[in-house]
Parts: sequence; structure tokens; C-alpha cells
Amino acid sequence: MYFEVLPLFERDWERERIHMEILLIDDNPADVRMVADGLKEALPQAHLSVAMDGVEAMRFLRREGRHAKAPRPDLIILDLRLPKKSGFDVLMDIKQDRALANIPVVVQSSSEAPIDIQRAYSLHANCYITKPAGFDEFTRTMRVLAEFWVTVAKLPSGVNQWNTN
Repeated sequence: MYFEVLPLFERDWERERIHMEILLIDDNPADVRMVADGLKEALPQAHLSVAMDGVEAMRFLRREGRHAKAPRPDLIILDLRLPKKSGFDVLMDIKQDRALANIPVVVQSSSEAPIDIQRAYSLHANCYITKPAGFDEFTRTMRVLAEFWVTVAKLPSGVNQWNTN
């Protein structure tokens, strides 16, 4: 029996012009840069917003203060080790907020500790990945992540309304 390789890995992302709003929550400038560069290559039409700590992330998601006109993310990439408010607390807040709960959250952490992975999933993370070591692996990971969330997964568009309080 012959099986054909899934064509989604052979797509021309540059020509498809798929737009996606992504919120990256990470305080490490080097990791932010690698995610931004990897996404730019993997999904050129994606718009990446960045929050450098957990408090800022929740303000962004709830459109508070200077984030009043923030775009609603289609996907959140969340580091666990954050200043001011941990990634676990951010994840819990997102998944307990009816206006935010169905935004997919990909936990991207340097931790491979089973307890961190278990806790992230128990707080309803949609995915847990370990941060890749080098740029090439980071780019490949971003490409696979983008391809999955854009072509395989069905995202809930327009289901949630922003919390205006």
C-alpha cells in the first residue's frame, strides 16, 4: 500500500498570505527574537504581539490601558518562567476567563520536568513544547506549529467576545 506525504508540508506559505494573530508571552529577548524570526519564515503574514511578563499579558488579553485596541490572538505562545506573574498563573487566568478560554495556548518552555508538563496540561494547555536549542530547530518548530494551527486545527474565530470591563 502506498501513502502520499501530506501536502501541507509542501505548501507555499508566501503565496497563501495566511494571516494569524499570535501573542507571545516571554521575557527572554533572545527567545522572542528567535520566535519572531522563525514565525516570519514559517508564516510571513502572521502578526506577532509580545508581552514580556504575566501581568502585561493579562492586560493585553483583557484590552486594558494602553492595550485597549489590542488584536484578539488566534494563538498564544506562553513561557512558564515569567516575572510578575508566572506562566502557570497566566494559563489559569486565561482558561478561567470565558472571554479567553477557547484561545489555544501553546506552552513553550525550557523545562522538560514531568511535573511542569503535567501541571500545564492540568491547567488546560493545548500543547506543550520544549524550547528548541538553535535557530534552525526553532525555525522548524515554528513552521510545524504554524502549519498545524493554520491548516490542521480548526480555530474558534469570533466565538469569544472581548472582555470590556
